[in-house]
Amino acid sequence: MKHLLPLTLFFIFVVGLSAQPVASPNIEAALFNLPDVIFKKIESPEGFEAAYELKVRQPLDHKHPDKGHFYQRVFLTHKGFDRTTVICTEGYERPTNRVYELTRLLNANQLDVEHRYFGESKPEKFDYQYLNLEQATADLHHINEVFREIYKGKWVSTGISKGGQTTIYYRYFYPADVDVSVSYVAPLNLELEEKRIYTFLDTVGSAECRAKVKAVQMRMLKNRTEVLPKLQWYAKGAGWKFSRINLEQAFEYVVLEYPFSFWQLGHDCSKIPGDNVTLDSAMSHILSVSNIDFFSDEQITGYHSHFYQAGDEMGYYSYRTDEFKGLLKALPMKPNPSAIFMPPGTATSFDGELPRKVAKWLDDWGNNFIYINGNSDTWSATAVRPSGKTNAVFFFMPKTDHGRARIKNMTKVEREKLVGTLEQWLGMEIE
Repeated sequence: MKHLLPLTLFFIFVVGLSAQPVASPNIEAALFNLPDVIFKKIESPEGFEAAYELKVRQPLDHKHPDKGHFYQRVFLTHKGFDRTTVICTEGYERPTNRVYELTRLLNANQLDVEHRYFGESKPEKFDYQYLNLEQATADLHHINEVFREIYKGKWVSTGISKGGQTTIYYRYFYPADVDVSVSYVAPLNLELEEKRIYTFLDTVGSAECRAKVKAVQMRMLKNRTEVLPKLQWYAKGAGWKFSRINLEQAFEYVVLEYPFSFWQLGHDCSKIPGDNVTLDSAMSHILSVSNIDFFSDEQITGYHSHFYQAGDEMGYYSYRTDEFKGLLKALPMKPNPSAIFMPPGTATSFDGELPRKVAKWLDDWGNNFIYINGNSDTWSATAVRPSGKTNAVFFFMPKTDHGRARIKNMTKVEREKLVGTLEQWLGMEIE
């Protein structure tokens, strides 16, 4: 992981910029005057005036600021003070600057916000009681308040996947912060074990393709005595360790995860190997879809904050085992094994109250929302659906997975509908 300068040196470096040529003295003068913001100039993306990596001081507990603070990493891409501002609500780490397609479409400024407790946006001590959606959205609200001093036009929030979830929750807690919310491929899970995902996996695609997926799973489990030694060498060569869960458990997780990842990531049914290929080829295929490294100590530890949020408030999914009676040796048949690996010393405390409140609020009051989903994406199973009570606009793009459900992949008709909606809600013309 890239380490930034200590904050003192970071600030000295910024002060030193006054002696250097800059693209826009006005934006830097404005940044100097903002409270709680430290900045460093970075390379500007094509078509923008300037870009900066920011450190924004945030309370650990927004209700009790005396409990301490941390610095949240934010990337600012500046277009102009008279432009719309897009605030991107990341769900994870954001190590480098990137420009969202919505920002380019609107020819807007962009604030890309790394999620608290991820990447470099971490307190010195990981006290998970402060990792919740109320605190995370309060971070976004504070950034909104600070930057409205210089960006006084329209504001749009957007995020992808877990970042899209954050966009939804941000609007729920702070409905007046933005004029429009655009949420991509975002589940709104109402249960710790979302059973709607099972229904999706039973109905997505063709019956022939689903049968081929199941056949690969069965072949791996029935040939475990041959597969496990190969996996041991595979993991050893890659340097992965399995102490949180052992290698045999990880193998079974790989098999159970396979259909979820297959549809989420848009794999090709014609590439699924049949019984005529070698076991090594079948094993290579399943690992290319559902890699065992996801269940290694390194990956599980890296996603601790994600798993904590899933187990505490956001809900997630488990793996149905009823089809594999007698074939699972390391994982329990009942209850279904969870896809959540909580950090040591914590336990799931999910009660579903918050997502149910949010779902009801979206149904009744969630105006000026645009939801972009792919109908072949596993996470579309728990996507927000139309209630008919709001002006929200929904796109379920046919034969489209988690990574391709984007404006750039829309049909002409879909794109015209989206652009027309944004023009109406933002009161602007989009080129």
